[in-house]
Amino acid sequence: MSDLILEKQPKSPISEAYRTIRTNIDFSSIDKEIRTILVTSSGPGEGKTTTAANIALTYAQAGKKTLLIDCDLRKPRIHKVFKISNRIGFTNMMADDMKLSEAAFLFNDTLQVLTAGTIPPNPSEMLSSNKMKTFLQAAAMVYDRIIIDSPPINVVTDAQILGAATDGVILVVSSEITNIEGAIRAKELLLKVKANILGVVLRRLKSGSGKYGYSSYYYYYAEDGEKKRRKKKNDRRPQSHSSRD
Repeated sequence: MSDLILEKQPKSPISEAYRTIRTNIDFSSIDKEIRTILVTSSGPGEGKTTTAANIALTYAQAGKKTLLIDCDLRKPRIHKVFKISNRIGFTNMMADDMKLSEAAFLFNDTLQVLTAGTIPPNPSEMLSSNKMKTFLQAAAMVYDRIIIDSPPINVVTDAQILGAATDGVILVVSSEITNIEGAIRAKELLLKVKANILGVVLRRLKSGSGKYGYSSYYYYYAEDGEKKRRKKKNDRRPQSHSSRD
């Protein structure tokens, strides 16, 4: 199955679940519009890249001018999901003073994809630079939504750096892959840099038959700290092995 489920099967229960996530994000803040959104996970293989790509598609399909950026500068995968070249991307734009229009791929009228580009020797330094902050601020004035894919937060510090610089963070966890201690540590690392945790996407939840289905829960956190839960539609098809972030 394609990672871009919203592109291939827009009427499927999985696609509807992603749209529900989009709605929950939009209603997660009343005082400030959420424009820059980081998607990360506690560890590898939990589906963060697939989640980031499909959330970006939901906004683009809703008519929002959207930019998807691959800031996993250690093991980038966005270019594989969209089947485009990674020869030029984010790092080349930052290092060579390229324009965004020269580095980004125009997927459709409302979605641009900025792949990671050449893997640099100093990812953390590049992401924490003033140039990066200036770029995000300028991009937020042009795009309605900016979705950023990052490395797993428990592996390197990159996600913490980006979490502190974005309007909100979505943490992706996967049933029977993510351990409780890892998920708790991921949350603590985000809170340590005062990141705004919008919620948690739980993927690959087992259905009643014992097989992996596509049902998912989206958790979002109110300002008073209470955790609310919204259950989404369940597609009881067997597990897909296509998502390997």
